Amino acid sequence: MIKIVVAGPRGKMGSEALRLIEKTDHFELVGAIDRKHDGMKLKDIKGLPPFDAPVYTSAEQALHELEPDVLIDLTTPDAGYFHTRLAIENRVSPVVGTTGFSQEQLDLLAELAEEKEVGAIIAPNFAVGAVLMMQFAKWAAKYFPDVEIIEKHHDNKLDAPSGTAVKTAELIQEVREEKQQGHPDEKEILQGSRGANVKGMHIHSVRLPGLIAHQEVIFGGTGQTLTIRHDSYHRESFMTGVKLAVEEVGKLNGLVYGLENLLE
Repeated sequence: MIKIVVAGPRGKMGSEALRLIEKTDHFELVGAIDRKHDGMKLKDIKGLPPFDAPVYTSAEQALHELEPDVLIDLTTPDAGYFHTRLAIENRVSPVVGTTGFSQEQLDLLAELAEEKEVGAIIAPNFAVGAVLMMQFAKWAAKYFPDVEIIEKHHDNKLDAPSGTAVKTAELIQEVREEKQQGHPDEKEILQGSRGANVKGMHIHSVRLPGLIAHQEVIFGGTGQTLTIRHDSYHRESFMTGVKLAVEEVGKLNGLVYGLENLLE
């Protein structure tokens, strides 16, 4: 049995994680971290599954008193970083789907996880299809160095570009030589119209109600284009990856960034 604490249980992703735990026999929810409802039971909060687990506003108190094996954090960048660092310091393995961490923060967390000998997983995207999309894009970039990334998310997302888009660009950079795309004399009439520039690649972010999480990577070549696309239409699509991460994180020693590192 894997004992789990969920941070952000009332959020759209957090509540989906609760439903995952509810239907997984070897997962046990021992508590939740929420900025409201301290001392209440989850079952007493409208709209959440009927867990008897307690709610804490203090993450530190929750980790000390409940002694979980895993912390699932699907909150915001600031809260996510705080919770992840606190979990590692308390030798609790974090599974984190929050994006927007800086490289400096990731380096600090990796160093801390190694020092504490704790497994930790941070994944820009827990949808297995999205992970495959990123891997296919890396493969294609060997043959199509001219590429642009368009990511589309709901309008409540706080970071842009998405962690998935940043991770995709990082993977492509591993096989693509830096080059500037488009006409050398290109000029933006409206600043930002060409999106973010990452070593010559362009990333475009769309934020609209009705979207969940979508990304396409468009490659251009002589007389042809190749588009690799993934769409998440429901947040349940991320739970297969969350389940895998929770099951595997206790076997790790140190920080793993990206779900692809857990796939064969």
